[in-house]
Amino acid sequence: MLGVYRPLTVVFAIVTYGIIVTTEAQTSAPSPAPIPCALRSNTTCDECLKNVTCLWCITTKQCIDYPVRTIFPPRSVCPLNEARWGLCWVNFQVLIITMSVLAGIIIIAIFVCCFCCCKCERTGNKREDAKVEQQARARKARQELRRTEMKVRHDEIRHKYGLEKGNPYARMEDN
Repeated sequence: MLGVYRPLTVVFAIVTYGIIVTTEAQTSAPSPAPIPCALRSNTTCDECLKNVTCLWCITTKQCIDYPVRTIFPPRSVCPLNEARWGLCWVNFQVLIITMSVLAGIIIIAIFVCCFCCCKCERTGNKREDAKVEQQARARKARQELRRTEMKVRHDEIRHKYGLEKGNPYARMEDN
């Protein structure tokens, strides 16, 4: 029993050590304060977007703080097709359209999968129900066949020993 727990203990110790080392590495080196976005105006797009909170406008060559109160930057700040955020080569308008198309495709795929799974489950149940019903009919037919065979044998035995009676409800008479 002790042999089973030994590998688990070693794995737990290694994971714990890894967590402690990464936590110390993260807390030991404070990151420098980022340069405000407004100071990076009239530079390059790459220089502006080094700070993830900045938005680069190609037409005005301004580096501005991303307007976090609104999801998309308003046209007064920068037109969507001229705005760059994250990467200089990604058009913000194309990014939004692409993400919405992908989200739509994923949602449609989920609905199609759910529909197919439900339909397959229903047809599977119908098949199982038909199979169970067929088995029940076959069982009933075999039971009826056995019952008639048994009745024939009993009638033969009654005939052999002269115990036949014309009316099944009549009393047996002494012979």
